[in-house]
Amino acid sequence: MIEKELIESGNMKMEWARNHMPVLAIVREKFEKEKPLKGLKVGMALHVEAKTAVLVETLASGGANVFITGCNPLSTQNDVAKALGTRENIDCFAKYDCCNSEYYEAIDRVLDFKPDITIDDGADLIFKLHNERIELLPDILGGCEETTTGIHRLHAMEKEGALKMPVIAVNDAMTKYLFDNRYGTGQSAWDGINRTTNLLVAGKNVVVAGYGWCGRGVAMRAAGLGASVIVTEIDPIRALEARMDGYNVMKMVEAAKLGDIFVTTTGNRDILTTEHFQVMKDGAILANSGHFNVEIDMEALSSLAKPVRTVRQNIREYNVNNRRINVIAEGRLVNLAAGDGHPAEVMDMSFTNQALCVHYIAENKLCNGVHKVPHVIDMYVAKMKL
Repeated sequence: MIEKELIESGNMKMEWARNHMPVLAIVREKFEKEKPLKGLKVGMALHVEAKTAVLVETLASGGANVFITGCNPLSTQNDVAKALGTRENIDCFAKYDCCNSEYYEAIDRVLDFKPDITIDDGADLIFKLHNERIELLPDILGGCEETTTGIHRLHAMEKEGALKMPVIAVNDAMTKYLFDNRYGTGQSAWDGINRTTNLLVAGKNVVVAGYGWCGRGVAMRAAGLGASVIVTEIDPIRALEARMDGYNVMKMVEAAKLGDIFVTTTGNRDILTTEHFQVMKDGAILANSGHFNVEIDMEALSSLAKPVRTVRQNIREYNVNNRRINVIAEGRLVNLAAGDGHPAEVMDMSFTNQALCVHYIAENKLCNGVHKVPHVIDMYVAKMKL
């Protein structure tokens, strides 16, 4: 696809998303009139697709200069990235299927512009700031974090006394996790799995690893599609809740023998490992819906398998002792690496939180550490959405 066609395609995707994000439209109209972010530089590492582009446009309409790259090598949509790059006051460095060095070089390019405020999905931008670009930290007003995995990293840094900037945990707003994590992940994870495999879910054993809000959503939608759902969860209270929600609950080493489709949603590493691969059924399908590609131990699976081949777009088949184990999108975030991500209507709430939190950081001097989204913002988003 030539560049002109890419830009046109990206613009059409952005228009579709924009038309289904009415709460963010209210904020954008207000920003356009008042220019509350005038002169500020916002550095972003997010999934560069249509809904994100609407957030970027909103910040730019408020007067900000926005510099953005991806937060996952397979989640960027090149047509959207190209279209964003044509906008005034916006620079986009993301591209699909970049290698690790290109990925981190793009993060450096964002930081080269010395942002006043950051927005992260997974905390890679903040992590790089604290480890390699510490000279920039004194001038940063604050940041926002979009996802559970990033919040885990930030709390760990805060506990160790290593977090040297204020960060608002946007993920922990009720109008984010109750809707984005549950309904968004629930629908978009299965959209990615279904469009990639083109197989029936009804009648299959679906193993959902983790019963946080993302796991709840994936399990709920699996049951709605007719699957028999098994939940693995190390927290006894969440495991008990899953059982009372009607799902089977067991350890992964037991579930591994029964599952037809596995979806990891924990935000942690090494959820599916060698001991599980060795007992899985022939034809098992593995997908990850956690932010980083560490929930499925791909290195261990690769070392066990011979041969390995691509059997369908976005599906790699690993032959382990004559049993075929199929991995979707290299174990990366399935809803974006193999789909279009969350529906626009649910990202409307998440990204309105982001826009309003950027405004809040611009107007308030915050101390270093992880901060909650102000309650007034959470309630405003809910009221406007309702």
